[in-house]
Amino acid sequence: MKNIDLFCKRLLIVMVMLLMALPVFARGAQTGTAGAGGGLPDLDTSQPAEIIFYWTGSGRPRDQEMYDNFNAIAKRKLNTTMKPNLLADSRGMFPLLYASGEVFDIAYAATWLNFPNLALQGAFMRINDLAPKYAPKTYAKQSPTAISQATFNGDLFGLPSLVATYSAYGPVYRKDLAPSFDGRMNNFADYERYLTIIRQNHPEIEPYGISFSSGSELDDTWMYEQGMYPISGGTNGFLWIDPSQPNPKIVATYEYPRIMEFLTLMQRWNQNGLFSKTGLANNDPDKFRDGRAASIVHNIDNWDGMVRLRTQWSFGYSNFVKDLSNMPFTQDCMVISSTSRQPARALALWDLILNDQEAYNAFYYGIDGLTFKIHDIGGGVRQVENLAVGPLASQFEPGRMWAARTPEFYLPNFGAPPELPAIKKGFDDQIARGSNAQKFRSFVMDTNPVETEFVNLTNTVREYWWPLELAYVDINSGLAEYKRQMEIAGIEKVKAELQRQLDAYIAKMR
Repeated sequence: MKNIDLFCKRLLIVMVMLLMALPVFARGAQTGTAGAGGGLPDLDTSQPAEIIFYWTGSGRPRDQEMYDNFNAIAKRKLNTTMKPNLLADSRGMFPLLYASGEVFDIAYAATWLNFPNLALQGAFMRINDLAPKYAPKTYAKQSPTAISQATFNGDLFGLPSLVATYSAYGPVYRKDLAPSFDGRMNNFADYERYLTIIRQNHPEIEPYGISFSSGSELDDTWMYEQGMYPISGGTNGFLWIDPSQPNPKIVATYEYPRIMEFLTLMQRWNQNGLFSKTGLANNDPDKFRDGRAASIVHNIDNWDGMVRLRTQWSFGYSNFVKDLSNMPFTQDCMVISSTSRQPARALALWDLILNDQEAYNAFYYGIDGLTFKIHDIGGGVRQVENLAVGPLASQFEPGRMWAARTPEFYLPNFGAPPELPAIKKGFDDQIARGSNAQKFRSFVMDTNPVETEFVNLTNTVREYWWPLELAYVDINSGLAEYKRQMEIAGIEKVKAELQRQLDAYIAKMR
């Protein structure tokens, strides 16, 4: 596993690498096109090959045992091994990695890691013809929607996860701390009642946990409850549309007609002590997990994980998203680096991982009996138990390459809430009945024409909106100042460009 210090050194020469980025990306894109031109010979596995991976995480001391176990299987079945590299600061390190021109083969990519823009900049190889030829089983399982979400200007740049996820978002909360709470959790009014009970009975615990790493996320959840869709990305988005409209117009958060209702609500929560008055002054994402906060807002997987992790507590979950949809399949995606020298072998290895259960289990779960155990529950139901917990949690870190999840082999977690399958089926049924937001899940904004302005806006949101959304500043003057700063940062130029892209997407969709 590479030392993270390598990337710290790169930070010292970041300007040089950024200047390198465009020519490197261009060369990579051209190489990918040539390789995908149909002239590649059939895959020759007579010689051993090592495929270099990058994915997120910090790693653990005994991870190499899992890698060696997987490599023994991959060597036997494909005469191929992998060399994994982990990046702890994914958002900061991945762009730096691509800009450096480093030679490697496979990487984790995601919408939250700027997958669309990196693809358009040439960071990933075009695999239009390579994927069907060298990863035929995985490619054949991709839905047309998934392929379209990974395709830009007619070129396929990755193989998305095969597992559907949901836009469901809402409170994950400790029921055992509020036995007097009646359990109704359908909207923000219900959530406020719960938080008030916590404040009155457990003053030592934060009712709602906030950390500087992600802002409050209450604003996003409140907008979801109104039926709005974040056209500029998921959490911490600042541009929205009403997906129920035939030709929706993009609005900034401060332009939403009812935004003062939200700010007034947050002002009341602030005054009543329903969240910390110093929440953005620390970076503590583990308050809820460690019992120092009674609730957060998050997704259903977080609830599932907490139920399994803290079996001594009781948890509730509720979805506040009015217009439910599936998240983009590119929320988790595998890409071939534009610098790869063996893309065919890399894709063949990926195909093995996703279609051979022995290889999959070793790659994603680790070592049977040491880091995981599969239980046959009965009636054809199987669940996987994560044994790398407790003392072993500091020794192993399996399952961080989320793009590898596949319906055939990715199993429900042992000890998951028994009602979880029914809730997810309810999500599926709700989406099937009709989701306006689903129509826009394949829209991918291209911020390259307004890259400087978009970066400036993102920074402005963090500096001015994050304190405002929690009423840490006066909500009236703060909203006016936020609007002014967003206009200075270039919001109108960005809105105009993204509206043009959205209108073109809608026209093509008809």
